[in-house]
Amino acid sequence: MEFLFEYGLFFAKIATVVIAIVGVLVLAKALNGRHGSQKGELEVIDLTEQYKDTVDQLESHLFDKALLKARDKADKKSDKEHDKARQNEVKQAVKNGNLAITREPRLFVIDFHGSIDAREVSSLRQEISAILAIAIEGDEVLLRLETGGGMVHAYGLASSQLDRLKAAGITLTIAVDKVAASGGYMMACVADKIVSAPFAIVGSIGVIAQLPNFSKVLKKNDIEFEQITAGEFKRTLTMFGENSDKAREKFKEEIEETHGLFKQFIAVHRPDLDLNKVATGEHWFGQQALELGLVDQISTSDDLITEACKAREVLQVKYVRRKKLIEKLSGASSEAADTLLMKWVARGQRPFM
Repeated sequence: MEFLFEYGLFFAKIATVVIAIVGVLVLAKALNGRHGSQKGELEVIDLTEQYKDTVDQLESHLFDKALLKARDKADKKSDKEHDKARQNEVKQAVKNGNLAITREPRLFVIDFHGSIDAREVSSLRQEISAILAIAIEGDEVLLRLETGGGMVHAYGLASSQLDRLKAAGITLTIAVDKVAASGGYMMACVADKIVSAPFAIVGSIGVIAQLPNFSKVLKKNDIEFEQITAGEFKRTLTMFGENSDKAREKFKEEIEETHGLFKQFIAVHRPDLDLNKVATGEHWFGQQALELGLVDQISTSDDLITEACKAREVLQVKYVRRKKLIEKLSGASSEAADTLLMKWVARGQRPFM
């Protein structure tokens, strides 16, 4: 009886937290609906300019002022000659109706730090759409990816967004500084080149679904559970009812099918991979992943951007939705709900990768 009392007290605390979170979310939704949704905006940051400012600041402390002055004078002369040549090129392009070369190719940098449900894909969609709207031949995209994966359908959509760049003929490089596992690797394999830090976690090509079952606890306390469905496999495994062997077999079959689709997707984008060796659900560090063919180069995103800044203009593109105070509270509540509900409910309904 003491165990049941403690269990009931614990369950009551959890229920109180969940009810409080739901209350905040309902209130936030009501207020947002009253005031109308707030649109986001695109932020563009000139990383090349930031790089040059950093170099200039350090050099001002390291080198003789006369030397720097002479070099600046030479640089201005070179820039002036380059600008003059560029103006003539643009004038000729406009005259010929070839507007595609009225600017030089650029490197666009975008970020994706994915959550379990990959809600960040809404911003990714906006960023990619913006780049595609102004892209010219020679433009490239660098995606800094960091995620351990999550819901299958959500990361499938994120991968499809990256496919839009490939379909438009834009070279895509994905840099993994920390982790691109499971659904994260599903996104990474779309790239023309995958670059990984030496100790970044890569791989985990597998699918998982798990849930607790409380049927024995309910029976012990004379609590009945009823579930009514239409369709034999509308629901396979359940948290509160007894699970049959047939339901388990069906659920296992669905997991295997999802894994098969996952491997098929990777085979299309990285045909040289030995899937029998790497699609086991295991993960590897960057250097190991290079040897297995999961990545193409060992480096960091910082190295890639620094080198690019020396040769061309590098722009970071970020879609930002300005949040009101109530939306920030709603976001914090949503993250807490992820922890409490995703692990207890969603994992029992949908497979994760």
